[in-house]
Amino acid sequence: MQTQPTTAADPLYQEHRLIERMVGLMNRTVTRIKDTGRADLSALGQIIDFLRFYADRCHHGKEEDVLFQALAGKTLEPRHMELMEQLIKEHQLGRHNVHKLDEACRAYEKGDQDALEEITANLEILATFYPKHIDKEDNRFFPDGLLYLTDREQKALLRLYAEFDRQLIHEKYERMVTALEKGER
Repeated sequence: MQTQPTTAADPLYQEHRLIERMVGLMNRTVTRIKDTGRADLSALGQIIDFLRFYADRCHHGKEEDVLFQALAGKTLEPRHMELMEQLIKEHQLGRHNVHKLDEACRAYEKGDQDALEEITANLEILATFYPKHIDKEDNRFFPDGLLYLTDREQKALLRLYAEFDRQLIHEKYERMVTALEKGER
């Protein structure tokens, strides 16, 4: 089986590199919290936004809504089907921990100093989770899983990824304006 990146995986590999950079920032944030005994809610808000919007909605969204859907129409070997199901469950676990991180930040913002432990715990969980998850996708799932797709199907996925990204930016800012409007009333 081929172990080189294939056309349809290229954007996903690139997105992984940016997520890895964020993991480095998350680790630095944990160190800063432990050193100072304080959390920078603005920085944490940006981390949460990145994890929710870029890592999950954009990146995992492309995987789940485009790539995995294309592969669901194929007869996958049981090991590849199991791996895809594992990845979906891992995406759900990531969402859960981001939600817990957000809740802890909200509690901290309201003055709960004990929430710092929950903030650092969830940042550490996520900073450990993403490299393992990315490694599984980069080195186990993408190289084998994309062999089920023809060159034409992979090129079609690239077009679908681009359309997914175009719609996503409008979705994000539609939600933002709606939320701001609700806050004004």
